[in-house]
Amino acid sequence: MKKVFKLEELGCANCASKMEREISKLADVSNASVNFMTQKLTLESDQEVSEDTVKAIEKIIKKIEPHCRLKV
Repeated sequence: MKKVFKLEELGCANCASKMEREISKLADVSNASVNFMTQKLTLESDQEVSEDTVKAIEKIIKKIEPHCRLKV
């Protein structure tokens, strides 16, 4: 299953790369891609993305770039 999220105020391509690496490590995520130019996070998973996974993603984003927000 593929899910796309909008990232608001993503200000750095290096931070986008760090987010991509960390989000890819999550158990429910088979692949994660952060596109700095379009400000989008694309997730691939074998199942529906759970609320716990979304919360974990938000935590990763805040740790790397505190002012960036995930639009669900």
